[in-house]
Amino acid sequence: MTRLELREGGDPVEVPLDEKSGLALRASGLVTASPTVAAGWWTVGPTTKVGVARVGDVEIVVRPKVDIRRLMFLVGYARDGSLWREEDVQLDEHTDLLTAIAWAFARQAERATARGLLQGYRVEERSSPVLRGRIRTTDQLTRHHGLPLPLEIRYDEFDVDIPENQILRAATHRLLRLEHLPHDVRPRLRRLSRSLADVSPLPSGGAIPRWSRSRLNTRYHVALGLGELVLRGSSVEQAAGAVRIDGFMLDMAKLFEDFLTEALGAVLRDHGGSCRAQDLWHLDEDSAIRMKPDLAWYSGASTRPAAVIDAKYKAEKPSGYPNADLYQMLAYCTVSGLARGHLVYARGNEPAARHRVVGAGIEIHQHALDLEVEPAELLRQVRDLAARIAVLAVTDRNGSGTWVGGA
Repeated sequence: MTRLELREGGDPVEVPLDEKSGLALRASGLVTASPTVAAGWWTVGPTTKVGVARVGDVEIVVRPKVDIRRLMFLVGYARDGSLWREEDVQLDEHTDLLTAIAWAFARQAERATARGLLQGYRVEERSSPVLRGRIRTTDQLTRHHGLPLPLEIRYDEFDVDIPENQILRAATHRLLRLEHLPHDVRPRLRRLSRSLADVSPLPSGGAIPRWSRSRLNTRYHVALGLGELVLRGSSVEQAAGAVRIDGFMLDMAKLFEDFLTEALGAVLRDHGGSCRAQDLWHLDEDSAIRMKPDLAWYSGASTRPAAVIDAKYKAEKPSGYPNADLYQMLAYCTVSGLARGHLVYARGNEPAARHRVVGAGIEIHQHALDLEVEPAELLRQVRDLAARIAVLAVTDRNGSGTWVGGA
């Protein structure tokens, strides 16, 4: 077994690997991998994914550059900022990501199910000798050709076998299958598994069930967010050719995007109006080229955006922020008729910047958030950013209330 320890944003390492293992690492997308000029040696480097995984006979550990307590705050807030309460997660200095996620999920799932499993209605379709609910006329005729029995029926069932519980069950079992899961959390997850015994398992490789937030499932919200995180992070469980991949990896770029959408969106809504994440826009008049900015703020009752924001976790180049981000934001501003666009980065070595596009009358602002500060300070930075975006949005309107650059 070869063990690779990497650090997010750190330097790649050269390791001896056979061709099969090297190609499997590269195909996994969890790390970068390329052969060196020396036969039997590969250069392996980190991406934006952190966590633990096993690819064939290679064990990968990628440690986040953000302190684990800060990381867990981002995870919790990104899942459901309206319910997240900063609390002592009782993590020691050497706690790894999988341990922290496993404990957080177990604790939140126990709280969610402490008063019993949530129940709800689901639609059931089956063949039956007795009538219950409604007959599916088309299926009855095509399958049984006029025979009176059995009946093809559809009815509503009220029980615990609903998407919310299916997600908790799937996440619990996924964690229990991981080799690196700490032993002290396994008993709690096994108890949770027993309490979910009457819930149907999800099909292997199937999509995560859809569920809708309501006052009835409020106590499940944080646990469900963590459960979905576990299922997505464990989606590296796959077969790359003949090499088995298993583990838990968290995409820091997606986490930063989720956090910014949740935190900044909530503050912008306090300034009035609404926010839409991944709002569908089109670059061309034929609507063939789709665009989805991370966050669009619609001030008041306006149907046109007051601001467009995109999250960019990736590290800056030695010479500055990537130019491609500016081109992308320019397209957003052009389509929306906005005079300003906002790119928000996880802070590295590059300060905030502002660029005015030649001949377009468009300004692109590049902001930075420091993820390594205390949670309260990070949220203060978000509030300050929202206030600046709101002030700049006001200057994009003229006296008649139309938009600068708008049609």
